[in-house]
Amino acid sequence: MSRQIDYRSSSHHGADDVAAVMLDEEYLRARLAQLGGPGAKVLAHESTPDGGTYTIRHGVDQAALPSIVSSLVSGNLIIQRTESLRRQSAGRWAGDVDVQIPGTPASAVGSLGLHDVATGSELLVRADVTVKVPFLGGKIEAVIVDQVQQLLAAETAFTLEWLAGKHR
Repeated sequence: MSRQIDYRSSSHHGADDVAAVMLDEEYLRARLAQLGGPGAKVLAHESTPDGGTYTIRHGVDQAALPSIVSSLVSGNLIIQRTESLRRQSAGRWAGDVDVQIPGTPASAVGSLGLHDVATGSELLVRADVTVKVPFLGGKIEAVIVDQVQQLLAAETAFTLEWLAGKHR
């Protein structure tokens, strides 16, 4: 069984402007420098005429892991995340997200949506988190969902600051 992440955020900036930032390699490197943890880096980045795809790596120090999660890994936790975003029309973007945690039975797969609203834009992230561990999988999934929602909130704050010119 899996647990679902439903994350929603809004910006006073239009979807096309937000998407341009989300797909900008300089922005990704800066975001990872601030929020990515040990060993964080951009592993791949590709721009396309209608959007782009990137793969990033986050690191989580073992000392910061909840005990139920640290029992699955030795050393720091590595999270590899691939996201794509494609322009569907003016002010409307759609994408996919795939999260792998090498060496663990945990993963997440989902979708991204970004669209204009009257006051700017709205980002929607929906993903299913799966941890294939008998008896403990559900508890670990709940911890991961909570951690991912906190990370998404921090990334949103960073993105809004970037759009306001505070990190450049």
